[in-house]
Amino acid sequence: MKNITFKSFDGYKYVEGGVCAAKGFKANGVYAGIKKNDKKKNDLTVIVSDAECCAAAVYTQNKVKGAPVTVTKKNLTVTGGKAKAVIANSKNANTCNSDGEEKAFRMCELAAESVGCKPQEVIVASTGVIGQKLPIEPIEKAMPELISGLSYTGNDAAAEAIMTTDTFPKQVAVEFTAGGKVCRLGGMAKGSGMIHPNMATTLNFITTDCAVSSEMLQKALSEIVKITYNCLSIDGDQSTNDMVTLLSNGLAGNAEICAEGEDYDVFKQALYIVMMNMTRMLAKDGEGATKLLECTVSGAKDQDTAITVAKSVICSSLFKAAMFGEDANWGRILCAVGYADADFDINAVDVKISSAKGEIHVCENGAGIDFSEETAAQVLSADEISVNITIGGGSGSATAWGCDLTYDYVKINGDYRT
Repeated sequence: MKNITFKSFDGYKYVEGGVCAAKGFKANGVYAGIKKNDKKKNDLTVIVSDAECCAAAVYTQNKVKGAPVTVTKKNLTVTGGKAKAVIANSKNANTCNSDGEEKAFRMCELAAESVGCKPQEVIVASTGVIGQKLPIEPIEKAMPELISGLSYTGNDAAAEAIMTTDTFPKQVAVEFTAGGKVCRLGGMAKGSGMIHPNMATTLNFITTDCAVSSEMLQKALSEIVKITYNCLSIDGDQSTNDMVTLLSNGLAGNAEICAEGEDYDVFKQALYIVMMNMTRMLAKDGEGATKLLECTVSGAKDQDTAITVAKSVICSSLFKAAMFGEDANWGRILCAVGYADADFDINAVDVKISSAKGEIHVCENGAGIDFSEETAAQVLSADEISVNITIGGGSGSATAWGCDLTYDYVKINGDYRT
């Protein structure tokens, strides 16, 4: 597993449990055999709440959408933002198929029959190969085992079941206080390739026992997606099945958060901490990646400008390749800054590159300055690299995340289907 250092935040404590950290959430994952000749890795997952949940979701902006995205949208519209369970599979995206929606809704029916709710109260998701029909029989056959194994500690099995080319499961959970009650919020994510901004990226499931209305869940989720998942890019390819869902069952016992205020801000920060850390894990586990890249832009006239510049750098293939080669070719950073569709003074640009092994200052007032190549080599030998860019004296700032571009990325994607 690639280790990620979680950043600390006052008032929030990291806890174990992922999607099962919050009170009243059970999960499980099993091997159903959706893809033949696989190595019997879990490929079917379920998350179930003891109580009905308020729900929110954000989906891919790709014009080609997986059938589960369409079905989940319809379900949450019918229920007015309520849900009870999640069912998801890997190995097959159920996308671009004539029977896709029928199969996706059948998955909802199977889960609903097993946990005692309406099919429309089930969120469904799929990930894997596009354009191959989803075999529903293995899923039907695996349901008894999947449901009988539901557990308040089943998060590991669930997280493993949504992995495709991921090299490790991605889970984060935090504990905090809202309305005088101890609350928890946790999530799991998958994604390694076909990741690019504009929601978002991958499959992400987040649960909380903090009582929050569907409207405020959606508001918080949409705002945090903008500064986390939408600031992540691995390879410039936006998936057809991207989805992030957020469920709140209210079992922490706090007064429901129905408007902005102190409790909403506390909840929103918890959501940011979990989503930001999952974004960093997704970036570090980019296909073939050896380094997590983090670009922070400050001094912009507004946040949107900072986001645009940071994403421009993170998406640069030349920059990503230089980081793989541990080459302090800072001109590639300036090049990417320069073609960003944003308004700022290039003569005010300042760039520093840092890691746990040191820092180098490479550019000041838009021009290069002398630095030690020996120190640069040491800084870039770390597996987490930070690029800090100042573009003026404004108050806008943002961070984007990505990874280096390696030989293995091509190897992985050259025969992904076969």
